[in-house]
Amino acid sequence: MQIPVFTVDAFTNRPFSGNPAAVCLLENDLAEDLHQKIATEMNLSETAFIRKLHPGDDFTKSSCFGLRWFTPANEVPLCGHATLASAAVLFHIQKNTNPVLTFVTLSGELKARRVEDRIVLDLPLYSTYPQVLQEVEDLIKAAVGDMIVQDLRYSPDTKKLLVRLSDTYERSVLEELQVNAQRFLSAEKTGKVKGLILTLKGKSSGKHKGHDFYSRYFAPWYGVLEDPVTGSAHAVLSSYWSEQLGKKEMLAFQCSRRGGELKISLSNDGRVDIAGQIAIVLKGNLTF
Repeated sequence: MQIPVFTVDAFTNRPFSGNPAAVCLLENDLAEDLHQKIATEMNLSETAFIRKLHPGDDFTKSSCFGLRWFTPANEVPLCGHATLASAAVLFHIQKNTNPVLTFVTLSGELKARRVEDRIVLDLPLYSTYPQVLQEVEDLIKAAVGDMIVQDLRYSPDTKKLLVRLSDTYERSVLEELQVNAQRFLSAEKTGKVKGLILTLKGKSSGKHKGHDFYSRYFAPWYGVLEDPVTGSAHAVLSSYWSEQLGKKEMLAFQCSRRGGELKISLSNDGRVDIAGQIAIVLKGNLTF
């Protein structure tokens, strides 16, 4: 059996930066256990599987597809960067002619469209609620030690904990912070956290002028110690920072080692457009 597979760096226009995802095009149904085996073999934070919804569908002409995402450890309900990568494969490699693609996923219908040199994802926007420090104190200590935490929020829909560091810190502090995410597993006692976001307000001056906020994202519960650039985390961050900054249009930067930029635009219908660039770095076939 042969399955076309691609590696796409998302939220960047340069190879070997941004967030890499593997994308598999499924001409036919795949045995359920093979999804996870392939994702484990690819060993990237996400492997996406695009499937046809009807027998007559065509990767070049159809506008609606099924989409699933797997980490090396398990299936996840939402992945932004692998959706961006999937749209890139259809638009740029399959030369799909539709202006908008719709993906049927575990998080409902997600849309992707081309705007100039970017692909824009239409994602759900997730609200955050104040979180009591005592419940997650050990987890925060494991993440940031004695650093000053300015705000603490929880997103019940995504099970993500948002930790905002003090505005007194510079971007470099977040970038240089040494995090041992493996320790989160024993430090998290509530069972309700499946992802941890560290975030910092952007500075309006200096050499990094222009970014409204910075972040890093950790999900050891899904087998991903640190994710380079995370669309799903920005579906939470966008809601929080829009409220804090009073802005609907924002530019964000995720401060991982690879780094990536996300252009954000909140809609009035409880959704968010997240735009990014891509670089396709590998084309091949899985053979088994």
